[in-house]
Amino acid sequence: MTSSHATASHEQRPTARVGEVFAAFLKLGLTSFGGPTAHLGFFREEFVSKRKWLSESAYADVVALCQFLPGPASSQVGMALGLQRAGSLGLLAAWFAFTLPSAILLVVFALAANSLDSLLGDGWIIGLKAATVAVVAHAVLGMARTLAPDAPRATLAVAAMAIVLLFPSPIVQVAVILAAGLVGLLWLRNSAEAPEPTDFSFARHSRRSALICLAIFVLLLVGLPVAAAIFDNGVLRLIEIFYSSGALVFGGGHVVLPMLETQTVGAGLVEHDAFLAGYAAAQAVPGPLFTFAAYLGMVFQSGPSGLLGAGIALVAIFVPSALLVAAAIPFWQRLRHWASARRALLGVNAAVVGLLAAALYSPVFVQGASSIPTLVLATLGFVGLHSWNIPPWMLVVASALIGWVLF
Repeated sequence: MTSSHATASHEQRPTARVGEVFAAFLKLGLTSFGGPTAHLGFFREEFVSKRKWLSESAYADVVALCQFLPGPASSQVGMALGLQRAGSLGLLAAWFAFTLPSAILLVVFALAANSLDSLLGDGWIIGLKAATVAVVAHAVLGMARTLAPDAPRATLAVAAMAIVLLFPSPIVQVAVILAAGLVGLLWLRNSAEAPEPTDFSFARHSRRSALICLAIFVLLLVGLPVAAAIFDNGVLRLIEIFYSSGALVFGGGHVVLPMLETQTVGAGLVEHDAFLAGYAAAQAVPGPLFTFAAYLGMVFQSGPSGLLGAGIALVAIFVPSALLVAAAIPFWQRLRHWASARRALLGVNAAVVGLLAAALYSPVFVQGASSIPTLVLATLGFVGLHSWNIPPWMLVVASALIGWVLF
């Protein structure tokens, strides 16, 4: 009887662990304000300090892995932790629980935006756009200090910014990132530090599973544009836009802005004002910034939109992250010791700063600080973030209220 009871408990353990992962990440999804860097701090406090799921060095190793991969770093760290704790279902539980609260809030915002326009006028949107200038400028400054702190990397960042502004195209953005990796490999020879050993283990996830995930990632990346062009289908087009954005953007949430703007606003699928208002609203909700995709799917002007569009866009932008995390983990221990890979990453990260600086100018600054009053509001918002450490969500709410009153 004891043996049978032990067997039953053992069989229930995987399900219990999935539930444990879901509950932990749902709490974080409801309370994690402040962007990717803050999310990583919340994760450390929850899973290293409180729950003791992994050691400090092991957590640092997971963060390092996710910095190598395109996509939202904080969400990928969450996926990796869920995978390590409860296998593939744990990965899905971590993503779903961490992502759902902010996605729901942005869908509600999209539904209410037209009603707010008729009730409150356009002033609150002007305030939101000014807040976006402050948030992105603050992100550029913070990333530049970390990712482009010396002359070679600062130069690389400025070159990336200039190329992207002169030739605005998703293909150019990808080419700039790849070229920056090559430049980093050849030029940044004295910048990479050797990684420290770690005790992190993913025994549940085999190399065979990793290779299958990698094959699926590549197949979708190559096949979706072809299928969307051949069949001229709105659903395929929507999936391709958000899958490629999630698959090809390094540096996390803010950096997806230029690619999404090019692929949606530039293609006439989303209005400029709606794009910037939604991006500003995304600063005021907890959880990952990539849930901005759900808002864009809601307001799409061609093909699926509404709740269907939101669901498709949300899943499509995160699928590459899940596939890459699952594909990279078994090989990370070996790759992280290669100095050449670390040098290439330094170049990529510097280029990411340039891409975000380009997005700060267009569309963010051009649309959000087009007059003296909005420039003053944006500047005050930047001072609030940079000097007074005001949370981004508080700035967004305050800017919307000021815009409503003044404009």
